[in-house]
This record gives sequence, C-alpha cells and structure tokens, in this order.
Amino acid sequence: MWMLIRILIAIVFLAVLEFYFIKKSTSTIKQIIPNILPKTIKRFRWIFLIVINLFPLILISGFAYASITSQSPSFTDSTWLDYLIIYPFWFLFILTFQLVIYYLLFDIIRLIIYPIYKKHKEKYLKYESYLVLILFVFFLIYIPARIIYDYHAVDVKEINFTKTDLPASLNNFKLVFISDIHADRYTNDKRLKNFIDKVNAANPDLVLIGGDFITSTPKYINKAAKYIGMIKSKYGVYSCVGDHDNWVYRQDSQRSIKEISDALKKYNVEMIDNKDKVIPVGNSSIGISFITNTYVKQISTNVLDSLLNSNNAYFKILLVHQPKQSLIDAAEKKGYDLLLAGHTHGGQLTLLFPFIQLTPTLVETTFIRGEKYYGKMLAIVTHGLGMSIAPVRYNSTPEVVVIKFQ
Repeated sequence: MWMLIRILIAIVFLAVLEFYFIKKSTSTIKQIIPNILPKTIKRFRWIFLIVINLFPLILISGFAYASITSQSPSFTDSTWLDYLIIYPFWFLFILTFQLVIYYLLFDIIRLIIYPIYKKHKEKYLKYESYLVLILFVFFLIYIPARIIYDYHAVDVKEINFTKTDLPASLNNFKLVFISDIHADRYTNDKRLKNFIDKVNAANPDLVLIGGDFITSTPKYINKAAKYIGMIKSKYGVYSCVGDHDNWVYRQDSQRSIKEISDALKKYNVEMIDNKDKVIPVGNSSIGISFITNTYVKQISTNVLDSLLNSNNAYFKILLVHQPKQSLIDAAEKKGYDLLLAGHTHGGQLTLLFPFIQLTPTLVETTFIRGEKYYGKMLAIVTHGLGMSIAPVRYNSTPEVVVIKFQ
C-alpha cells in the first residue's frame, strides 16, 4: 500500500513539474521568437513529454507486474535502453528541475516587485526570457559534464580528529570510512577498482563501511565482496547493515543479509548487526558500536542503550547506515568520539543554486553530507560511491573519508 502511495505521489509531482516547465518554457520561446509557428511549439511539447514519461511508464509497469506476481521488480540490463531511454530521461528530468527552481525564483521576484513589473511588463519579460535562455544553454552543457565527472571521479577527504591525552598507540592512527558501494551494472569493475585503489592508497589502519554493498538482486554480491576483499587494512575491515543489503531478495530480508555476510566472510570482512566490537591497538583500544538503522529494521531504545553502555573502550565509534538525530544525540550523551553514517549519497542529485543545497534527500534529513561537531563528538556523513533510483550522480562526487587521530 505504501509503495502505491509513493508511486501516486511521484506521478502527481512529475505531472505538475511537466506542466509548469512547459508553460514557462513556451512563454520564453514566444518572447524570444515571436514569429515561431504553433506547430513547432507543439512538436517541442510532444518530444519533451515522450522522453520524460516513457521511462516512468516502464518502471510503473514493472513494479505493477512484480506486485501482482509477488516477485522482485526486474528490468533488462541493456546498453541501448540506457542510452535511448534511461539516460535521456534523467538528463531531461535534472534539466527540468534545474530550470524550474529558477522559474519559481523569477515568479517570486515578480510578485515582490509587482507594481514595478506591471508598469514595465514587456521590458521585464524580455530580460527574464534572455536570462532563462542563458541558464538553459549553461545547464545544457554543465549537466552532462558534471554527471560524467561525478561518475569517474573519487574525492579523498582528509580529516584530522584531535582528542586530549590520546595514547601513543592511537596517535596518527588512520581510519578510512566508506559507504554505499552499490555494486550494479552502473557501478562496474572500473569504478569499483578505482574506488578501492583510493582506499588502499590512504594506507589505512582500520576500514569501516556504512553498508549498502549492492543495489539489488544477487547478481552483484560476489563482485562487491571481491573488491571489498582487496582492501588492505592492518586492523581489519568491518561494516554495519545497509538498506539495500536487505533487498537482494525483496521478499526475504534474512536471506539477503546472510548471502552478503557469507560472501564478505570469505574475504575476512565482517558485517555486524547491533553489536559492539573492541579492537585492541597497542596499550589502548577502539570500541565500535555497529547500529542497524534501515528502512527494514530500526534499533529499539533498550538495545541501543545496552550497546552504548557496554562500549567502554578508550576511543568510541558509532557506525550506522542511516543518520538519525536520536542516534546522534544518544552517542554524544554517552561520550562517543565519532559517529559515522552513509545512506544519503551526499544528496545524489543536488541542484545548482546559490547558497542552498537543494536535493530530494532533504525529505529524509538535513544532514546530507560533511562533518558536524556535537559537543566533542564528530559526526560524519559520507557521499559513498554508488547510486540508487537514478543511475547518475549530479553535484555529488563519490568520496573516501580518511580520519587521522591526533
């Protein structure tokens, strides 16, 4: 039922977005080219409507069939489908969204200065139309260039974390944090190898992962495990449970997690569900609380309190897939040093707009990316590597986070 509601909301949203975009774009075209033929405008509308609606119709049909047959949704892995239908849809969707926020801004300005606008209407509309044209040309170039860059690039973010009276065995200790690998046909061998090479280049003492090894289906489990198994880390590689780790088999969460966990174990990588682990480092220790907070399973207050109270290590870390304010508050209250989370993909599709980070991820959380201090505790939300829903990233470059204790 909830899935049906979400689909209906998405359909209504897309319809409103399309209507507003077509209306404003048509007005701009007529303003710049007054003699344009109605037939030409009509042709523009139909091309736009076909490209932006064909892929959603395929998706809806697939989900409807899966719901009727009680199967997991599956779609053909096809390069021609990507380049003829899927990528054009996402490019046009991002372009539409980018221009619509500026259309809205211009309409708001028009309302604010309405007396002036009414007096100089023709001149205002002319200047606005040329400004829209400039934005259209800019985004026509910028969007595909940025998508290509974010697909191939990986940033390495280095953070120095200072703690008073840090033991010598932990001084200059290097923790690498990654998340959201999302192995699938888009996050392929080349992207995975490039990402893991960046991790190993940091020469980590310990590697922690925020879950989401695959996007869906069992097809990519072994590939994800193989590349994670290539990580070289003195004190091991550990992960919490992510959302998509439950969705290898959509109808069987336990089997999904078991198959991923078993594949990782072959490479001495542990995926830990609601447990503490203490790692001795010289004469000190690092205690990690692996908390499960996903769409499928949320930790209870009693279990959370038990785990946080039992972690008595000198350096304390809480690792979780989804950042949640109650978890952040609880960890800060219990004297944790670090809280690490993924899930957001850094706002996988982030619109370019001055001073504001506009992304659909804001529906879930305002802590989308970066670092924040809560008292003495540092909370970090990483961009991750892979993608979900959209097979592209836009203004959200994948990253490897390197945290050096000092």
